Amino acid sequence: MSSNLTRSEVEDFLFHEAELLDDWRLPEWADLYTEDAVYEITSPSSADPVASDAANSLFLVSDRIDRIRARASRLMKKTAHAEFPRSKTRHMVSNVRITGSNEAGTQIRSNLLVYRTKEDTTSVFMGEVRTTVTREGDALKIHHKRVILDLNSLYNQGRLTIIL
Repeated sequence: MSSNLTRSEVEDFLFHEAELLDDWRLPEWADLYTEDAVYEITSPSSADPVASDAANSLFLVSDRIDRIRARASRLMKKTAHAEFPRSKTRHMVSNVRITGSNEAGTQIRSNLLVYRTKEDTTSVFMGEVRTTVTREGDALKIHHKRVILDLNSLYNQGRLTIIL
């Protein structure tokens, strides 16, 4: 399990991603992904969110690069009524650790806590994120990101209209 990235480099990258999301710089966020990237959010009801496959399991989000870009672009428009005016968010990333590497890149596990305020209601999303990053030239890029929510349901959170 060797990796050519340090934990510090990985943390800085994940903190940068969180900052882009909190600042609603979504096109720049989408640019963090490789051309063959996958962004997923498992369902809270998933029996095995780590091993489940979007081809035969329910996922809240399972996007490839074209949908990642489309989601970022759509949420920036005033016609995205669910997010206009925009939510205020704070993405907290912690417990970052490099867990290995393979041909796709460096594998990372981290914890995520997202506070979202919209229309005087604050929601909390928490969970684990499994990310695979790769180096493209001088830049780090996300090859795969899976958010595993530690929630029993989304009942208290309402609609998931933000990017985790």
